Amino acid sequence: MSTNVLRTADGWWVVLGERAVPVDTKAATTAELLADRGAVREAALSGEGGTPVADLAALSPVTTPCRVVAQMVNYRSHARDSGFKGDIPPAFFRKASGSVSGPGEAVVRPSHVKFLDYEIELGLVMGAPLPVGTLVEERDLPSYVAGLVITNDVSAREVQLTKTQFYESKSYPTFTPTGPYLSLLEPEDFTRLLDLRLKLSVNGELRQDRTLADMIVRPAQALTLLARFQTLDAGDLLLTGTPGGTALKAPPKTVEKIGALLPPAVKWKAFFRSQAKNPHYLNPGDVITATIATPDGRINLGEQRTPVADAN
Repeated sequence: MSTNVLRTADGWWVVLGERAVPVDTKAATTAELLADRGAVREAALSGEGGTPVADLAALSPVTTPCRVVAQMVNYRSHARDSGFKGDIPPAFFRKASGSVSGPGEAVVRPSHVKFLDYEIELGLVMGAPLPVGTLVEERDLPSYVAGLVITNDVSAREVQLTKTQFYESKSYPTFTPTGPYLSLLEPEDFTRLLDLRLKLSVNGELRQDRTLADMIVRPAQALTLLARFQTLDAGDLLLTGTPGGTALKAPPKTVEKIGALLPPAVKWKAFFRSQAKNPHYLNPGDVITATIATPDGRINLGEQRTPVADAN
């Protein structure tokens, strides 16, 4: 059964129901903690005492600096929302690890951004090096992936679309809320991945709700494709794509065809004028709630609850 680990300013904790037990480790980074799994197991077996989880201020369980890689358009529902038809070529992009923030930390909207969007994603935390050229089969996943986290691939849509710039649009500080838990998996837990349900709400309104069965390129294949050109190490993070339901959606085909005839500046001005009427983009004061779990709770990554704020 999976073991949930939480990180605070005081160190690492194993979550046992409503209480958490400190892990007796000197690990300062996620990679160091994963190399000290014995200490995690000892804490999990202690079963006594502990501190109420509600009293702990959780930090991201993925420490930085690290590599943060993400998959683009990797759920069928998101592909439909984005106007894609037919086969979707697998694609990856990088995010700055400075974008990683805690599960209760505010998502800060930069002053030049009006169209701030959410994307709940399952994060894979690497537990071992993935050298270039590695072929990963489903049965190999436990050898490379240590655990799972909730992530939110927050996006500045006007930067992404007008500059065709994923790195900048998704890398501002606080644009990758992560946690609260790092769910460390046992080999048998990997058979339950497709049962994981991703749910994201804004101010209590459900926006995204899909299981991993909607995923196009699944984790083993994604790691094989990524390893064609990218090395990963223990503690690195792979975001595996978002389901449909984001604020941004492709315009109707007729509008898209007309837009293609316009100069870029005119096209984007018209597009964002129409997007200004879309109430689903994030605004200061909004609260984003995200959960990922199996129906039986055997794997449960906790609840991420992040407010939205404007930059000072």
